[in-house]
Amino acid sequence: MKTFGFLSNCTIFAVYRPLSGAPPRVFRAIASAVFVKSMETKKSFNNIFNIALSLCLGSAILYWMYRDFDFKRVEQVMLNEMNWWWMLLSFPFGILAQAFRGWRWKQALEPVGEHPRTSVAVNSVFLSYAASLLIPRVGEFARCGVLRRWDNVAFPKALGTVVTERAIDSLLVLTIIALTLLSQFAVFDKFFQKTGTRLDQIFVNFSSTGWLVTAACAIAVLILCYFLLRRLSIYNKVKSMVHSLFEGVLSVRHVSNPPLFAFYTLAIWASYFLHYYLTFFCFEATSHLGFDSAIVTFIVGSIAVIVPTPNGAGPWHFAVKTMLILYGVASNDALYFVLIVHSIQTLLVVLLGIYGWIALYFTGKRIQQTSFNY
Repeated sequence: MKTFGFLSNCTIFAVYRPLSGAPPRVFRAIASAVFVKSMETKKSFNNIFNIALSLCLGSAILYWMYRDFDFKRVEQVMLNEMNWWWMLLSFPFGILAQAFRGWRWKQALEPVGEHPRTSVAVNSVFLSYAASLLIPRVGEFARCGVLRRWDNVAFPKALGTVVTERAIDSLLVLTIIALTLLSQFAVFDKFFQKTGTRLDQIFVNFSSTGWLVTAACAIAVLILCYFLLRRLSIYNKVKSMVHSLFEGVLSVRHVSNPPLFAFYTLAIWASYFLHYYLTFFCFEATSHLGFDSAIVTFIVGSIAVIVPTPNGAGPWHFAVKTMLILYGVASNDALYFVLIVHSIQTLLVVLLGIYGWIALYFTGKRIQQTSFNY
């Protein structure tokens, strides 16, 4: 980071020498242009570094899991041992999960005065999931940009509703996680025992003084982070963005049909689950597993994809494979399952993204009548 500042200062000095007789306004303009250029270079470097890091992380996990794996056996499993009818039956739910998200997003935008076309909203979601395969998390911004370009939807409002949707989804997932932990506590306790960590020992070893010290340290860290953020220039930028996003965040309070919004939310996650659960019946090793094991592995996989890798590749494989082994599935069979299911479902995301891109290409853009929304 210091290198960029040093280069900028050297460049400004070099420019200043031949322009020593120029008006101060000219010098300030040149200095500003050089500084902006250096910041753009710095931002591009950070973006490239983050993308490379996510790709390396996912690749490293996959290499570690499949370093001694017989990939020739995968072809035999897919052609001779796999029941493709169940896989095909799961596809409509994968499509519906994204379609429900597009329909819900359209409803969330209406209270803030934005009325995108249903087809544009759904196709933007299709495209966003495919874009996130290339650059993790970029899809959320991509779909807001699509609505801005095709239907003149204000970008801050669209992004605000996306933040709201993610908050609601996170609350729902946390609720499901809590219920799953309570109903399947024995399985998770077995997992901790196998890794040499018992939940009861963790809490027993904590004395009252230990709890107080831990709480005090946590509070101190939060206070330190708060003051550090206040001293950073980015703090003011984030503070100004919050005001722009606030209107979008409050949109859910004023949706025209709250029960329909709740239905869409539940339907999204029910479709995700069925898209995953039906693949259990494609393989003999997992076909006997019931609903409880499916919901546990689904939740663990959903937590794993928080790690920023393309479509959760790597962390999702490891998490789901580990939980399947705890339910009695052989290690190789678990590896076949996660590799085949993840690859096919990722291919579906790619195909939906291509469809969304083609559909948007042939969709006319709305002509703005009065003012421009930024």
